[in-house]
Amino acid sequence: MLRFEKEINFIKNHFGNKDFTPLHEPCFSGNEKKYVLETIDSTFVSSVGKFVDLFEDKIKAYTGAKHAIAVVNGTSALHMSLLLAGVERNDLVITQSLSFVATCNAISYLGAEPAFVDVDTKTLGLSVEALEDFLTEVELKNGKPFHIPTGKKIGACVPMHTFGFPVEIDKIIQLCEVFHIPVIEDAAESLGSTYNEKHTGTFGLFGTYSFNGNKTITCGGGGIIVTNDDKLGLLAKHITTQAKIPHRWEYKHDYIGYNYRCPNLNAALACAQIEQLEDFILKKRNTSKVYNEYFNSNENIEFIIEPDNSRSNYWLNSILLKSKEDRDQFLTETNDNGVMTRPVWGLLNKNIMFEKCYKKSLVNSEWIESRLVNIPSSVIL
Repeated sequence: MLRFEKEINFIKNHFGNKDFTPLHEPCFSGNEKKYVLETIDSTFVSSVGKFVDLFEDKIKAYTGAKHAIAVVNGTSALHMSLLLAGVERNDLVITQSLSFVATCNAISYLGAEPAFVDVDTKTLGLSVEALEDFLTEVELKNGKPFHIPTGKKIGACVPMHTFGFPVEIDKIIQLCEVFHIPVIEDAAESLGSTYNEKHTGTFGLFGTYSFNGNKTITCGGGGIIVTNDDKLGLLAKHITTQAKIPHRWEYKHDYIGYNYRCPNLNAALACAQIEQLEDFILKKRNTSKVYNEYFNSNENIEFIIEPDNSRSNYWLNSILLKSKEDRDQFLTETNDNGVMTRPVWGLLNKNIMFEKCYKKSLVNSEWIESRLVNIPSSVIL
């Protein structure tokens, strides 16, 4: 008998007892085909078309952000946000090692380096206490923050709302404001999550979302930059469309631009998806309640619930095992028996590209890395 046979059967039964239960599959139950066919019939399938603007308007209306700029993916959204926040070559960018690699890749595109700070065990995101400790090593020179041990300027802070669980973003911003450090929220996984009844992604100078195929809503790829800064919002839209000066036929440009504008084809899919977002979140939160009730009586497995003052979209439901050995056995048994599960990402500071980057104690990150497993979290119709 398998050690985790009961858990495997429970998950299979909840998701319809299929031969294979994926971790998170997209759900296309609305106007997706209608809108996509409309773009094909119109012939406007690239970055010009009504659905790109409509998608931005829908994100603004949903999140309350003043500006939303649709781009090709979440990584490009981070890249542009860091660039517009003023991050320069050789800067340090404060972030967490417990994150998807895109966070640090975007930092590296600018020639900057991540500085790794520990996460909180309740939010799984950047720890306020660890950040406060890191900032004791920072001083202001001519109004700019410098990291004393490395001598490098700090360009930004990028906390991530891991698996849809909001970090204590207000406290993070408050700490960073003392040192004039702009905060960019990596909200790739947390569209629809709120902290103190305000949407994640709308607290910092910029917020970024992803619409990859495994996200709560998807358009195949796609990303969004949101900001409440009027000047930066307009500039973000400008430079992500190759910085072309508007004209009926002339091609003149005034910045180094980027071909990051979201195609109309993808935006059409996104518009249909966002129409169903609240229903998706409701269903995902119902699944989290079922999981929580089931695992609540299990002494060997802890189900992770949303932090205080938060509403999580529960993008990926997560559990903690007692040890790395238990985690590995759970992963083996579930995946061998038709239930897709995965461990949390390996800590980014352990990758060869980032192993020499500055880091503080990562005791919480290391503890979580050795025990956390994501379990199936698809929307059930």
